[in-house]
Amino acid sequence: MAVNILMDTHYTFAKQQGVYKGKVREVYTLENDILVMVATDRLSAFDVVMPKGIPYKGQILNQIATKMMQATEDIVPNWLLATPDPNVAVGKACEPFKVEMVIRGYLSGHAAREYKAGKRSLCGVAMPEGMKENDKFPEPIITPATKAEQGDHDEDIAREAILSRGIVTEADYNVLENYTKALFERGTEIAAKRGLILVDTKYEFGKTKDGQIVLIDEIHTPDSSRYFYADGYAERQQKGEAQKQLSKEFVRQWLISNGFQGLEGQTVPHMSDDYINSVSERYIELYESITGETFVKADVSNIHERIGNNVNSYLKEL
Repeated sequence: MAVNILMDTHYTFAKQQGVYKGKVREVYTLENDILVMVATDRLSAFDVVMPKGIPYKGQILNQIATKMMQATEDIVPNWLLATPDPNVAVGKACEPFKVEMVIRGYLSGHAAREYKAGKRSLCGVAMPEGMKENDKFPEPIITPATKAEQGDHDEDIAREAILSRGIVTEADYNVLENYTKALFERGTEIAAKRGLILVDTKYEFGKTKDGQIVLIDEIHTPDSSRYFYADGYAERQQKGEAQKQLSKEFVRQWLISNGFQGLEGQTVPHMSDDYINSVSERYIELYESITGETFVKADVSNIHERIGNNVNSYLKEL
């Protein structure tokens, strides 16, 4: 049975000042420095938004991010005020830093592809010789990326370049680095309790009107993070086998195997309904593995109306 998929929204909330549509999220700016962030079911890979969405993906990402922000707010302040709907987060407006703080505990994904190409440095950070794909780094490494506009690719950038170009001040960048390390350490502990390894992830930060640096956007979701199953990790590494992982990487690998990496002239391969449903099932598996809770599908019979009603009810109480 076909499920209603949330591909885009067109709300006009009370005291609305503007709307920004990102690759996956749509952010409504209201008066009094309030943001309403709607997580759609859009799927982005290689910085390209796929033509078809994934049932329940927005709900999954929003609910994981909410749980993870609540589980880390004692060590890093965040923007979140409330989640009035399964697909919606409401929070404080911030000026986002124009860098994503990527932190890697293992040689995987983009880092592994660069390493395979012969590079031994990523964002100015040395990677030891003699590593195999998915080996653990001696210490987690921070490899920032510039925030791309829609349609462009995020680009690796070294700490020195961030400071020399004045993208972030040194004082602020030191805070971002410390917060990134603390969040990754907490995320690693949470994952371990679920029998998972947090391999790598990215964090985004912003500054509130009163100058406080806070965590924004999503955290420890399968779109922003890569997880391995801890059980059997060492044996698979020893045998040179692929790791069993929980992340969006399975979508990227499917796209690569079908001749798509977001490069010029390439077209997105056809995604059948069966494939779309299988991706949805994988996302539900990710949710349940990461949170340790059963996923409860929200009513999507009229998803646009549901979101509008829930957000408007919340805003009336503000």
